[in-house]
Amino acid sequence: METEQNQKPRVVIIGAGFGGLEAAKKLACQENVQLTVVDRTNYHLFQPLLYQVATAALSPADIAAPVRGILSKCKNVDVMLAEVESIDVSARKVNLTDGEIDYDYLVVATGARHSYFSHPEWERVAPGLKSLEDAVEIRRRILMAFEYAERTPDEAARKAAMTFVIVGGGPTGVEMAGAIAEIARYTLAKDFRQIDPSQARIILVEGESKVLASYPEDLRDSAMKQLADLGVEVRTGIHATNLSEQGLQVGDEFIPCRVKIWAAGNTASFVGKSLGVPVDRVGRVLVKNDLTIPNHPEVQVIGDLANFSHQTGEPLPGVSPVAMQQGRHAARNILMMIDGEKPQRFWYFDKGSMATIGRNKAVADLKLVHLKGIPAWLAWLFVHVIFLVGFRNRLAVLFQWGWAYFSFNKGARLITRNFQSEQRPPA
Repeated sequence: METEQNQKPRVVIIGAGFGGLEAAKKLACQENVQLTVVDRTNYHLFQPLLYQVATAALSPADIAAPVRGILSKCKNVDVMLAEVESIDVSARKVNLTDGEIDYDYLVVATGARHSYFSHPEWERVAPGLKSLEDAVEIRRRILMAFEYAERTPDEAARKAAMTFVIVGGGPTGVEMAGAIAEIARYTLAKDFRQIDPSQARIILVEGESKVLASYPEDLRDSAMKQLADLGVEVRTGIHATNLSEQGLQVGDEFIPCRVKIWAAGNTASFVGKSLGVPVDRVGRVLVKNDLTIPNHPEVQVIGDLANFSHQTGEPLPGVSPVAMQQGRHAARNILMMIDGEKPQRFWYFDKGSMATIGRNKAVADLKLVHLKGIPAWLAWLFVHVIFLVGFRNRLAVLFQWGWAYFSFNKGARLITRNFQSEQRPPA
């Protein structure tokens, strides 16, 4: 049996995000393929709902599913929990921190992290939102800010603790600002005795003239109005600088605040640079129109790690529909190459985009029609539930959303701490 498997083409997929998982699902159970999926975590993460974990609406397990469980039915799939260090395309090897893997075909889908524009020291004071660890840490900081404000007798310190600044007015920034406003105005309003959480200041800073820069003008205007209705202060056409524990500079104003959240930019995974092919200024690999890299058709790069600009002249956005379509296309290309055919050109079908702002508040660009308010919010709910992986997660999220909608209560308000890095009291 082992000899028979070794004779099959070895396909390695690095990354079990949206793109990698779609490629894996299409190659799973294929009799002529031996598939290995490598990821640094053991779960697939539904990133569009990370902000809801960060604002206590959902628990981490509600938006994550074990990769082994998703692919367990197919005997040709091997899942490996490992950290990738580099890729040697000439030797067709993936170098791990504790070994290496040979491949015949490779799909690289390692995604991106947040970029601090040459200020890596800002990450400590203003975390971004790309992983479950990020979300849990932001949740801890938000809830701890209210706890600190409840206890401190210093009025200036209380105001700083109840000021939340989100840097970046894209979908993540808009969703975070709206969610923090809602948890302060409704969920926590009756939980404290010395402070009034509804008086919290939520400030959204965006360098462009309006938020959601990639959206049509009418939806950008609607998003600005819906944020204002929630009490969010939107500062546009201005940049944040000098981030520190005490606060940050926004234009000519220094804003004292304890909680700062970064949603202003991304940088591609370092793995792309190890391929030895051209990358753009943020580290994305310049792929060919079939998603392969120059001189190595056996290697395809997809998702946030790929700069695919053959269709519009501009790189496709780093959103889940792009990664999912590229993942499926990469799998089809591999099956074609195994049969001796050439990989085919990729075409992205843009179904639109949407962003939620709060309860009954959202915008949706569906190309043929623009939705605002409740219709957009309902469309957003439907799409995100449909694309969640696993029936259990869909059911749990629906229940949590229903409970929160009718009760204004978010049940995942847990403050977690890393006790391994602290001095524990004696038993």
